[in-house]
Amino acid sequence: MTTFLTTIPSPDRGVWQLGPIPLRAYALCIIAGIIVAIYWGERRWVARGGVKGEVTDIAVFAVPFGLVGGRLYHVATDWHKYFGEGKNPWEALAIWNGGLGIWGAIALGGVGAWIACRRRGIPLPAMADALAPGIVAAQAIGRLGNYFNQELYGGPTDLPWGLEIYERIDPATGFKDELTGVAIDHTPILVVHPTFLYELLWNLGVALLIVWADRKFRLGHGRVFALYVAGYTAGRFWIEIMRTDPATMVFGLRVNVITSVVVFLGAVVYFVLAAKKGGREVIVRGDAAEESDGDGDAESAGGASAADPGTAGAGDGKAGATKVPGIEPAAKSDE
Repeated sequence: MTTFLTTIPSPDRGVWQLGPIPLRAYALCIIAGIIVAIYWGERRWVARGGVKGEVTDIAVFAVPFGLVGGRLYHVATDWHKYFGEGKNPWEALAIWNGGLGIWGAIALGGVGAWIACRRRGIPLPAMADALAPGIVAAQAIGRLGNYFNQELYGGPTDLPWGLEIYERIDPATGFKDELTGVAIDHTPILVVHPTFLYELLWNLGVALLIVWADRKFRLGHGRVFALYVAGYTAGRFWIEIMRTDPATMVFGLRVNVITSVVVFLGAVVYFVLAAKKGGREVIVRGDAAEESDGDGDAESAGGASAADPGTAGAGDGKAGATKVPGIEPAAKSDE
């Protein structure tokens, strides 16, 4: 017993039954993350000049698209779990059993957000900047679901923060059931690196980093989102290498390692190139847009405008807001 006194115990289960309804920790964590992302994104969007409620409108499109995209990526990269001899292809639709790829979720979720932004006359890069910290915080919360599912961990370790893994069984049959079973015996069968925890902490660090950088340098034109993507993928690269769960291999590497490198490079290139557009754009929405000088430089209600990028960085060496004629740059701080 003394061997495991300093390790991290796992929950004895990841699913609770409320009568005939299963309450899944994984799903609850995903829902909690979405709520945090919308709430935080809403505050940041309003601080940039947006209208309250618009982030929720965008989420109505982005969240379903993101869930579908996340599942498609997971099934595409772990197809051997669902297709082939002895497999049940219908399990590919069982999203409640876990399995969402963040790459697909962000990609297709971005498509949903783009559609919604087009419908509302909102510039997608500005919305993405507002949402970025909330998205990475939501990813951190979602990783708690992996903790309850006893998944996404690394190799054996004797470090004091090693994670205890228990054998879970179906109490009714006594057969092994890793997903919905219960740990009757709390003697660890493994003590491993909690890579889900490493990623959770890394994601929170990225959230703090991009909020700090956004406040200090007044980033705009999608650069906050690009910094989030670069920061996340940098961490995902080394964390993915530590994982020991089965994964699709490409050129001898886990597919998510390669994806991390490619996406990181793309994010860095965008971050550098977007700097040429100037400082943070000021979003003019609703009544503020109608009160503009009417010379065509700012759109009316339901639109957004950014002009005169040459005002960025004037005077103090910092990137200033891209100013819309007739409208003063927002003085509110971001949450």
